[in-house]
Order: sequence, then C-alpha cells, then structure tokens
Amino acid sequence: MASRLLHRLRHALAGDNPGEAATGPEAEQFPESSELEDDDAEGLSSRLSGTLSFTSAEDEEDDDEEDDGEVGPDPLPSGDGASGEDADRSLAPDGQRGSQPLARQLQDFWKKSRNTLVPQRLLFEVTSANVVKDPPSKYVLYTLAVMGPGPPDRQPARISRRYSDFERLHRNLQRQFRGPMAAISFPRKRLRRNFTAETIARRSRAFEQFLSHLQAVPELRLARDLQDFFVLPELRRAQSLTCTGLYHEALALWANAWQLQTQLGTPLGPDRPLLTLAGLAVCYQELEDPGEARACCERALQLLGDKNPHPLLAPFLEAHVRLSWRLGLDKRQSEARLQALQEAGLTPTPPPSLKELLIKEVLD
Repeated sequence: MASRLLHRLRHALAGDNPGEAATGPEAEQFPESSELEDDDAEGLSSRLSGTLSFTSAEDEEDDDEEDDGEVGPDPLPSGDGASGEDADRSLAPDGQRGSQPLARQLQDFWKKSRNTLVPQRLLFEVTSANVVKDPPSKYVLYTLAVMGPGPPDRQPARISRRYSDFERLHRNLQRQFRGPMAAISFPRKRLRRNFTAETIARRSRAFEQFLSHLQAVPELRLARDLQDFFVLPELRRAQSLTCTGLYHEALALWANAWQLQTQLGTPLGPDRPLLTLAGLAVCYQELEDPGEARACCERALQLLGDKNPHPLLAPFLEAHVRLSWRLGLDKRQSEARLQALQEAGLTPTPPPSLKELLIKEVLD
C-alpha cells in the first residue's frame, strides 16, 4: 500500500498524470486517526514532496548515552534497508537531493484549492531534523518551512520546534476546542526508539499534516495558542538578541517573525506586528541602514492609523522624524502629529525611544 501511495504521490507532484491527484472535497477530508500513528507506514502527506534531511549532534560512539539504547538517526539509506516512505525522504524525485524548490508544487496546490472554503492556505514541510544533546536531556529539533501564497521565488519562513512544543500545542487546543480537535490526530509518545530515522520521518510527516489540518479549521486557525506556537518563540529570541546588542542575528529573527505574521494574519490585533516593526527599525538603525528603518516606521504608522494613541505611536513618530531629517525627506506630517500628542499631554517630551520600549516589553 505504501509503495502504491508513493507511486501516485510522485506522479501527482511531477504532473505526469494529473488525473490521479487528489482533488475535490475528498482531498480536504481529515485522515483517519490511525493515519498519523507512529507505527503506521501509510501516514504520508499527499501534498508535499520529501526533502527531509537528518543530522545528529553527536557521533555514533554516543550510542550508550541513553538508558534505553536510543541513538541519533543515521542518514536514511537509499538501498533495500529503507522503507518506501523513508527512501522517499532521502532521495528527491529524478535524483534531485536536498532543498528542492517547492514553487511549482505550491502553485499546483493553490490552483486546486482556489475554490475551497479556505481562501489562504499555508503549506508546511519539515526540511531537517537534528538530534540535540543538552545534558541531561536529549531531543529532536524539527525545522519547518512555512510557505503561503505569494511570489514563487519568495523564501519561506522557518521555525524550529521539538516534540514537546507540538504536544503542548495539541494539549492546549484539545482543552479549548474539544469538538474541532476530535477529528485531528497527533503522533503518540514512544518509550523507545524516539531517535531512529524511521520514527523521525514519520513524526515529521505527522507534524506537517497536524499543522495543515489546524490551518484548515477557521476556529483553530485563529486560536491564540496556535499563533503563539508560530511567532512567540521567535519574538522572544529576537528581543533578547536586540537587548544584548547582537543586531545582525536579531534582524534575521525579526524579519522571519514579520514574514510569519504576514502569512498567518494578525487575528490578535496589531500589537505583535508593531513590536516586530519596532525591532526591525531598531536593528536597521543600529546597522546604519536608515532607509529601511524609516520604511519600517512608515509601515507601523500605517497600521496605527488615526486610532486612539498607542504606546508605540509617539516613539514611531519620533523615529520617523529623525530618520526623515537624516535622509533629507519630508517630516512635517509626523512632526505635527507628535507635537499634537505632546500638547495634549498624551506622551512625554521627548517620548521614549523605540529601543527603550522594546527592552521593557514583556512578551507573554
């Protein structure tokens, strides 16, 4: 059965026989609960090609480190020793290896999904899985590419999570949404062999399907816990790096967090996008790129609009005035708005800087 599914999957992704690709309402059905079980070899994603790579944090001489004999995964073999699904992960179709572009697959998928009830669909792919040894603990860190509708050459956002992060998300959503979550499966815990290539490959596909199914249910897609799962760890790390002056590293995390929020939407309001833009503006200023910093301020001011004063409004206006002056650009409108806020007693003179507010912000 697994070999037949893999054969149909390759043909569907290659476009050789579109008639066999899953379309219509049946393609949107959730799998049976057994489909995502660790011991079931048929829990395959029918929408993503496999480019999963495995790396281990330590060499194989650490085999005896775990009491139950669990070891980091070896690269998936390409011969008879690999199961059908594992071999598909280790070798991309037509001999292509590693980071095969997903653009054509995404375009085909969005064409098929154009008339579904979900207007914006995200695709998830576990692109790597690393065994991390942080004594006394040992765990697998899964890196996922998150891609949404947009230009085919746009780089995907990426997040790295471990099994316990997925399990916590599943548990929290089950408590809040018993009805919708009843149809969504999750890979169960194992007492042994958690670090084998076979287990990691099956869990990787299960995580891809798990997130795809959550995104397909509007009630779950807007849940705060799901938004926190994607964005909150990135924001915390970016804030920490910014506070310690590691602006190059922080800039990459702020940019990734912004891309995630752009793709996910902002059902929880503008606070996190504004904080992300503040982080981007601060890093660009510190790295001597005033043009990009000013563009971030302008985007934030557009988000704020003419609503009631937000704690970040005056700092963004002050930064925009200063950067506009530095670049020789028009700053009169921002100056007038800032002066009006100060005259109304809604902000101190001078207002706090974006960096000061960023350092004091508590992310929960």
